[in-house]
Amino acid sequence: MLFVRFFFLTLRCENIKINRNKDMKKLINAVLAVCAILLGVICWRSIQDDINFDKDVAYRESIVKARLLQIKDAEEAYKQQNFESAYCADWDVLTEFVKHGQLPIVIKEGVLSDEQMEMGLTEASASAIINGGDAKEIAKYKLEGFRRDTIWVSLMDSLYKGQDLNVDSMRYIPFSEGDTFEIVACPNTTKSGAIIQVMECNAHISSYLKGMGKLGNRMIKNKVIESEEMGSYPGLKIGEAGNGWNNNAGNWE
Repeated sequence: MLFVRFFFLTLRCENIKINRNKDMKKLINAVLAVCAILLGVICWRSIQDDINFDKDVAYRESIVKARLLQIKDAEEAYKQQNFESAYCADWDVLTEFVKHGQLPIVIKEGVLSDEQMEMGLTEASASAIINGGDAKEIAKYKLEGFRRDTIWVSLMDSLYKGQDLNVDSMRYIPFSEGDTFEIVACPNTTKSGAIIQVMECNAHISSYLKGMGKLGNRMIKNKVIESEEMGSYPGLKIGEAGNGWNNNAGNWE
């Protein structure tokens, strides 16, 4: 009788142990499931953060590129009217030019026919006859419908119509907290020996990615290292003040 009691007591203890093991397995499985979910969330968040960072970088770069193209338009208009055909390296001078400058617009009516050109007429000579006002000369060369007039319009209205531009802020690199674009304007000698006026305007990556945290700092560092290895500029720029003049193209084009 004692043996039977001992047997059933032992069996009961084994059942309790088995149930406890089952409960422990369930607990471990639940913990593992929670860990797997948390790990998935962390991975998703990391990927999402990278995607959002890339979008922010692309957005900032698009704004800086747009500003550089506005500066390019101002520089080329300035060079066109400068008596030395030189670009401007002084922000104060360029800003005043954009604010108060004017652009020449040529109004054209009529074209020279083959007959008129065989008579020796050119655009310049035909314009001179028209401006002279001699009715007989105008009739002789059949220039009654020919007109070439130059009118002057506001540079701001012509170059930047419909654009959001604060001229006083044009010198500042967007997102940089006050850093300014660097402008270089100088004469350069081509391979053929000709001297041309060139310009360069640039924005360093450390300026327009300012305040973008660890990912931004890592991108800045990598870009600088990559640029040093490739001999390129670590950022965005238009023009080229050194060798390899590129007609004021952007280095992203």
